[in-house]
Amino acid sequence: MKNDGMALDVPLISVRYARRFLRFVQKQGISGTMVLDGSGIDSNMLENPDAYLSMRQTQHLLHNGNRLLNDPTASFRFGQELDLQGHGIFGFALLRQRDYRKLVNMVVQYLRVSLPLMDMEIHCTGELISIRLHDNWDLKKLKPMVANIYMGSIHTLASLVCRKFTFEFDFACPGNSMAWQHLAEGVEVKFNRPHNRVLMPLSGRQARDDDTSVATYLAAARSREQIQGDDSLNVVMKVRTEIMNTPGRDGTLERVAQKLGMSPRSVRRHLGLAGFSFSGIRNDIRETFASRYLTETDMPLEKIADQLGYSDQASFSKAYRSWTRRTPGEVRRASRPDRN
Repeated sequence: MKNDGMALDVPLISVRYARRFLRFVQKQGISGTMVLDGSGIDSNMLENPDAYLSMRQTQHLLHNGNRLLNDPTASFRFGQELDLQGHGIFGFALLRQRDYRKLVNMVVQYLRVSLPLMDMEIHCTGELISIRLHDNWDLKKLKPMVANIYMGSIHTLASLVCRKFTFEFDFACPGNSMAWQHLAEGVEVKFNRPHNRVLMPLSGRQARDDDTSVATYLAAARSREQIQGDDSLNVVMKVRTEIMNTPGRDGTLERVAQKLGMSPRSVRRHLGLAGFSFSGIRNDIRETFASRYLTETDMPLEKIADQLGYSDQASFSKAYRSWTRRTPGEVRRASRPDRN
């Protein structure tokens, strides 16, 4: 896929990667506003967990970040922060995978879909796994940075089963060569090679008779993230409580934020960092309340709709069906078979 105008504007990259990148550069003392400058990415997009960035937006974001970081190894270190814990169900799938080659292949296939900045090609020969990166977007000056991000993430994910890595880059060594050789234990970096490629010998892997090492890895990653996310999780709990107290028309983002003494933007940001959205939390609570009303009371549908903040019964019925794939009437009738 080359750099044609239409393809560059197709939403492809989950906004969660942009949020992680901004957190990374901010830890280096760089303003997130400066990184976002001119990218077309606004706060509403960043706070929407379902949003996706276009390739054009992503390239602009990375270009700004690369210029401001001014550290050739920073992108590799950012890639190392893209670990299993951020991938949800994917991480638990790896917990059950005992075949090392299949595990690494799962990593590659996941990255190909979730982070399509480069394509990846995997080969297994005996005890050696080779992963080669392909620049399908004609990334030009961004190519070394993007290759580093992939290499860092591959290192973090594949370290579950490999001790030694050889990273080969098709560009000259930028900066201090010693800094590259000390990126991580067991890592060798080579420049001016024909391809961007990582070589992993499975013969040097850590012994793993069961899933203990992977489980330990995930637990450690979760603990690190929890330290950073405690404040955001606390906001999630408070938001849930406020919506449960007022699931109707007063259960809006603005009203809830006011009760918490926060701005709506700050609430959205905390929820996004914890992996939630305000509308998602509110819909979950409304669905729970609605199901209880339908199965345990004789409250008319119009009254239920009003209690939950809907303008009319039709709007409530449409929302309930989108949550459960059943109409309110079907649920009520199923709960009272003796009245049918």
